Amino acid sequence: MNTRPAAKIIVDRKVAPLVEAALADTRVVLISGPRQAGKTTLARMFSDHGRTYVTLDDAGTLSAARADPIGFIRGMRRAVIDEVQRAPDLMLAIKASVDEDEEPGRFLLTGSANLATIPTIADSLAGRMAVIPLLPFAQAEIRSSPGRFLDRMFAGEEPAVEGSIVLGEELMTVVLAGGYPEALRRPSAARRVSWLEDYVSLILDRDVREIANIDQLDRLPRLLNILAEHAGQLVNNSSYGSALGLSGVTAQKYIAILERLFLVKTVAPWSNNRLSRLVKTPKLHFIDTGLLAALREDELDRLRADKTRFGAILESFVVSELLKLASWSERRLSFTHYRTKDRDEVDVIIEDRRGRIVGIEVKASATIKADDFRGLRQLQEAVGDRFVRGLVLHDHDRITPFAERLQAAPLSLLWSM
Repeated sequence: MNTRPAAKIIVDRKVAPLVEAALADTRVVLISGPRQAGKTTLARMFSDHGRTYVTLDDAGTLSAARADPIGFIRGMRRAVIDEVQRAPDLMLAIKASVDEDEEPGRFLLTGSANLATIPTIADSLAGRMAVIPLLPFAQAEIRSSPGRFLDRMFAGEEPAVEGSIVLGEELMTVVLAGGYPEALRRPSAARRVSWLEDYVSLILDRDVREIANIDQLDRLPRLLNILAEHAGQLVNNSSYGSALGLSGVTAQKYIAILERLFLVKTVAPWSNNRLSRLVKTPKLHFIDTGLLAALREDELDRLRADKTRFGAILESFVVSELLKLASWSERRLSFTHYRTKDRDEVDVIIEDRRGRIVGIEVKASATIKADDFRGLRQLQEAVGDRFVRGLVLHDHDRITPFAERLQAAPLSLLWSM
């Protein structure tokens, strides 16, 4: 039975006001995120007779942009350029153009590779470009709910059960569906998986070639499958490389490429001088759990039979939802994870610019024990007054206090608050 909410034809994107505000005071605005996340749809909202729209997915347009970047940009006063990573030399031409004419809102770009990680591009447009991330649909967008969970936690509000609660198999179905708009339009799980498999093939075959020069492109699909089975775990480049006949350094390079394409996300380890037994290894997650489940061949029936497999997918789901909430938050937030050599952990540590911390632990079970707060208690003790709140998010419909600023709460808080 499919109980996920029906995808709307048009979903209001919560970063749209940020794009509008940036165009009003910044010369270049880049909407950055994975392919098929909705960047083109959002960018087209800002194209009109005063801002022309061009896409580099068109072969003729791409050829012209690559052959003569300066000539391509010359004469464009205001424009939307879609999939700009396909002709990276355009960025220097754009820099020259906006240095000559400093009017805000000159160029609205979209990119399916993280251009901010390319030093030459990041340096060339420093101070001239605002980067706005756009990930696949968040549950708050699908459900037209506020999506202010992070802002309200850092404002010191108590967590509150608001709106509908999603539990059990309905929660599994939501997690397995993911957030890609096109996948959500498919009427069945089998059709979604088929779309996601084609999607991965396209990215690994075409997009990787355009942003990186790698010798063993055929290893990437196998690497992605290996990473899917290790989602939610500490990164182990040597192990991944060994399984593919690659060095650990090469595996690390390939994972960085997959991260630039917004397929995976590595969460850095948290550090603190007061604690000496912290693990200093990043943790691996997938940006979209529909894609993760498809790679793992985890369907609803399989998860019913073996719920232990759901835990890793659920943790990636929570990390992805938090990243989406942060993309339109009023605060600049960073994400890390906490783990000691004794295996005490906090799945996600969210820190604002003042150093205040919200800790999140994720559990797939409905029952929570005091021991599930062990990592959060250690974190609370380590940071003192900077600790805002610690939550164990789990498959339940009530908020249960365990200690001061420590509570178990429904996963649905991520979109209902």
